[in-house]
Amino acid sequence: MYRVITAIVFILKKIIPEPVVVLFRPVYHGTLALFMAGVYGFPARKLTIIGITGTKGKSTVAEMLFATLRAAGYQTALASTIRFAIGENSKPNLFKMTLQGRGFIQEFMKKALKAGCTHMIVEITSESTLQFRHWFLELDGLIVTNIQHEHIERHGSFNGYVAAKRTIVRTLEKSSKKKRVLVANEDVPETNAFLRAKVSQAIGFSTNELHNLKSNDDGVLFDYQQTHFTLHLPGVFNAENALATIKLSEAFGVSLETIADALSNLTHVPGRVERVDVGQNFITIVDYAHTPDSLKALYGAFSTHRKICVLGNTGGGRDVWKRPLMGKIAEEYCDEVILTNEDPYDEDPRAIVDDMTKGMKISPYIIMDRRKAIRKAFSLAKSGDVVLITGKGTDPYIIEAHGKKVPWSDATIARTELAAIIQPYE
Repeated sequence: MYRVITAIVFILKKIIPEPVVVLFRPVYHGTLALFMAGVYGFPARKLTIIGITGTKGKSTVAEMLFATLRAAGYQTALASTIRFAIGENSKPNLFKMTLQGRGFIQEFMKKALKAGCTHMIVEITSESTLQFRHWFLELDGLIVTNIQHEHIERHGSFNGYVAAKRTIVRTLEKSSKKKRVLVANEDVPETNAFLRAKVSQAIGFSTNELHNLKSNDDGVLFDYQQTHFTLHLPGVFNAENALATIKLSEAFGVSLETIADALSNLTHVPGRVERVDVGQNFITIVDYAHTPDSLKALYGAFSTHRKICVLGNTGGGRDVWKRPLMGKIAEEYCDEVILTNEDPYDEDPRAIVDDMTKGMKISPYIIMDRRKAIRKAFSLAKSGDVVLITGKGTDPYIIEAHGKKVPWSDATIARTELAAIIQPYE
């Protein structure tokens, strides 16, 4: 059905004038959301649906929660930026979109039901609220990881962005489910305010609750409520992601022992502080980090290493404000900076990179071919260094002018280039 609707929309866009499309777009999205939920029999009413939103950490928390619920014995499905999974069956998300519209999520929930699932985890973005894709999800629970400055142009202002996130919280408030649990970050003023929502249970989480916190290149260790947790995901921010997962899992009856065991068995999350290792004598990391705060957090996780950093600025035509700031952060934290292409869309990719250099005092390497930029980073790396490749994560394409999609994978390219370096010496 998703493909049929997509084909129809493609044809209609060709024959209906753009001003008319803009005028009726809200009606179209709302009507379609209702229609498609009805076509599939409102499947969310028969599942325990956990939503996850926030500026960063959504996909990692989704994977963590997927692991804990399955460890507790629940048949669970997952719809995230990274992948779609129903139990053991999984396929990558190639839409370059977190929460698909046109009935896709309703169809996926129906498939999950038929496969015997009782629980489902859904990533929800602020963008999706503009097309009412969050309608009829009938949430039982919601995690709000954090809110940072992002998508400002898309929502008109930071307050507009916060309002979009609040809309997702209201989805939980209005859910038909009896048990409605909200877990939100107490350390962020905007998300802390969400804890006043009219739900069955509002639970805050804060880094102050993490005891004996230790972080190294291989992961994070901490204690919570007399239980020890070991994560194989580097960065203190992953301890925060784990804490959000713990709080929600506990609220739905999963024991701390089960949660701790599940998280210790989660060895990696694709595109999220993902280590690429083919035997080289330096660390290589692929990460989605696309905001100033997430970039700082990632660089800080490898503070004891000499860092070679490859980055660009995701999204031509949007979030222009952060370009010089991202360049400045890279210059501050990295020993070598290589600026490159990411997703220029219809904007000149070199102009995007030039905007990034405005925040820098020292001229970085500028290599617009992303593969060559990664190759250059490896040529600069010495034993014990860390090469950090950010901005794409698991994104399957580089989006160029007129919607052209160039197939891409930072992890695959990194692995191939590393193998080419090592092979001659084997």
